[in-house]
Amino acid sequence: MTNIQQQARAILDQLAFMTFDQCLTIDRHFSQLPARPGIYAIRHCTDGLLYLGKTNDLGTRFNGGHKAFTWAWLDLYHPADVRIAIAALERWGNPALLSELEAILLRATEPPYNVKIPMER
Repeated sequence: MTNIQQQARAILDQLAFMTFDQCLTIDRHFSQLPARPGIYAIRHCTDGLLYLGKTNDLGTRFNGGHKAFTWAWLDLYHPADVRIAIAALERWGNPALLSELEAILLRATEPPYNVKIPMER
């Protein structure tokens, strides 16, 4: 198993075993999200993982809107039933590796709101 696969497994475990109550509630300004790179998961209290993504700044990723929340609204999910789980990264110097990490996680989980799953390299 490569180092990136080990990191992906650790992040997947962190996101999967986090209880819904430990996930961040949604507020207008997403003030609980740290301003650092990371992997995030949009989760529903009973349906589980809806969307998984990566970002260079968790704190600003959602301020301009996010398609997963639009789709959750269209699917008539109650806002209190949708939360954000994050795996913040201390630093990430290589964007290509962050993309590869995201691709590994998407292949492992296949969230319904992720439209396109990146192909393995």
